[in-house]
Amino acid sequence: MASAAEQLASNLNFSTFSKAEDLKKRLWFTLGALLVYRLGTYIPLPGLNPEAFAQAFRGQASGILGLFNMFSGGAVERMAIFALGIMPYISASIIVQLMTSVVPSLEQLKKEGEQGRKIINQYTRYGTVLLGTLQAYGIAVGLESGAGLVNDPGWFFRISTVISLLGGTMFLMWLGEQITSRGIGNGISLIIFAGIVAALPGALAGTLELSRTGALSIGVVIAVVVMAVGVIALIVFVERAQRRLLIQYPKRQVGNRMFQGDTSHLPLKLNTAGVIPAIFASSLLLLPATLAGFSNTSELPSWATTVIAALGHGQPLYMLLYAGMIAFFAFFYTAIVFNPKDTADNLKKHGGFIPGIRPGERTAEYIDYVLTRITAVGALYLVIVCLIPEFLISATGVPFYLGGTSLLIVVSVTLDTVAQVQGHLIAHQYEGLIKKSKLRGGKRGK
Repeated sequence: MASAAEQLASNLNFSTFSKAEDLKKRLWFTLGALLVYRLGTYIPLPGLNPEAFAQAFRGQASGILGLFNMFSGGAVERMAIFALGIMPYISASIIVQLMTSVVPSLEQLKKEGEQGRKIINQYTRYGTVLLGTLQAYGIAVGLESGAGLVNDPGWFFRISTVISLLGGTMFLMWLGEQITSRGIGNGISLIIFAGIVAALPGALAGTLELSRTGALSIGVVIAVVVMAVGVIALIVFVERAQRRLLIQYPKRQVGNRMFQGDTSHLPLKLNTAGVIPAIFASSLLLLPATLAGFSNTSELPSWATTVIAALGHGQPLYMLLYAGMIAFFAFFYTAIVFNPKDTADNLKKHGGFIPGIRPGERTAEYIDYVLTRITAVGALYLVIVCLIPEFLISATGVPFYLGGTSLLIVVSVTLDTVAQVQGHLIAHQYEGLIKKSKLRGGKRGK
């Protein structure tokens, strides 16, 4: 089967794509949905003073607002109805995943298959509404506290802001689910991907303008390009890397015939946690600077000012804490999303075993041992990818817009989407081969 799939994949060409009508419909639907998302990032909140907010945002662009602005495709900078983006849904998903490992009832739902997954997804939606409401109300109060940001402060503005922002988040959640079911790729990831890619032309133009004015030398620009290409190559290599554990199944007898036992592999990704560790670490480290930006710096105690200065981009303490948090969250999130004990139990239930390892407890220990070792390599890879842009900021004094977190998301989503497109093409070509074989069989029968 594997060789047949490889043969089909090698025969894919533009002719195969042109005949895959279902794939083309899915691609057009995905592009249309992403276009709707991009249009929504330009619809401002009612009752806001855009000019005053733009000026206030420029003072906070280096904090956590800048990170959220990147994930929302510039909606935070314009304070659009999609300013919350899809982040409340992602946060709710992570919280529910954590609770499935702690709450026995949710853990049981996780084991009930499709029906349990639907119930868990419903809990995730409820969590999204709760988090979105709290964050939207906090944004409304924060906007009212700014001088001249809101034309008519009061409860009407707060309620309209909560409804607008929460409605935008729920629409994006629905849109992401529609892309996943009727389009190509993971809808939530593609929405974040579209927001990041939309800011790329402006970032490149800004870099070229700095080079033209002499703020950046040609050598630095070339070094940035070479570094970006190298980081992308590293991401592609590691994201596709797997540690495959050999799984064997015993011989089985059907009637008087004895069938040879099958063999398969248990693939363990080198980076199981994905981009979550980098997002968590960035959010936590940028939080102090953001809170300080909303307060009067002269009123802060001296120790707080010192800590905030030490947590600035390119500072040694920032680098050290950033690397440590990424490594911690890489192990933590991997332990949440992958349970060696459940995997070992499933293998034992279906009669599978790892050669030389006793089924059950010993298999779980062995899988955990292998997973811990490859997660250490994956954590080191995440640290390298995320710290390279920080070293660039420290060396040049100019921010590198497309950082390690952005590159991770863009490259990972691209690889996943391309793999799904190839899967649809292979399925289409395979169906064509089956139809041809049936026609030949019918002609021979006649």
